[in-house]
Amino acid sequence: MTQGPDPSGLPFIKMHGAGNDFVVIDSRARGEAVVTAALARALGDRNRGVGFDQLAEIRPAPAGQDSVDFTLDFWNTDGSRAGACGNATRCVSDYVMRDLGKDAVTLITQRGTLRAERMSDGRVNVNMGQPQLDWAELPLSHAVDTAHLPLDGTPVAVGMGNPHCVFFVPDADTADVAGLGPRVEHDPLFPERTNVEFASLTGPDRLRMRVWERGAGITLACGSGACATAVAAHLRGLTGRRVTLDLDGGVLEIDWREDGVWMAGPVALVFEGRIPPAFLATLT
Repeated sequence: MTQGPDPSGLPFIKMHGAGNDFVVIDSRARGEAVVTAALARALGDRNRGVGFDQLAEIRPAPAGQDSVDFTLDFWNTDGSRAGACGNATRCVSDYVMRDLGKDAVTLITQRGTLRAERMSDGRVNVNMGQPQLDWAELPLSHAVDTAHLPLDGTPVAVGMGNPHCVFFVPDADTADVAGLGPRVEHDPLFPERTNVEFASLTGPDRLRMRVWERGAGITLACGSGACATAVAAHLRGLTGRRVTLDLDGGVLEIDWREDGVWMAGPVALVFEGRIPPAFLATLT
């Protein structure tokens, strides 16, 4: 007889948005965070844990902010914190909207207060806020022209609550993401490291994008990276403010409006489970 999950374990759900996959832990009922760097590293191991690109923890809204539905924190597989994660924001918003019986939610991340809405076709659209284009806000190590960084390939720096370095290349499919990604991530110009995107124009207002994520490596999609790439493409005069991006895991649509950069895309619930107490005990 197959033994089911231990009911005393820590519940979690696995979700993905355009192949960008997440472990989600709902800590609203506890009232306090349970995720630590050690837990994020252990769960992020695709051979010995669950595996994810990022871990998202749902916490209650701050006291006195009745208009906010929840707070959301992000972790990378190396145990570092991620200041923003667009696809996880969309996925978790879908989960909470279903839980609360709503078609829109307001949430707080390190990026600030964001709004997410379910679209008529089932996709989720989230406002990721205005891009950060000042070198100190990103941050960079010193003052430079963020639209033309002093690196080979003259990439663009854009912040979306986390730093991004966007390279425009002739063919994103042949870009050396695995080789250049980690080198740029750790370049001294980026004191907090950076995500690295490689994009090529494939049609009017359409881009092909691949990504090296800070603290995670190559992923099938990156929501905040898609937002940063669309902003960079418009600043370079390559596209308008509404852009479709083809990523390894699917398609995201970006719309840079007056109130922020909106990102629309698919969400999927993969499975639910519990982390057994024996696994958690190894982390203490």
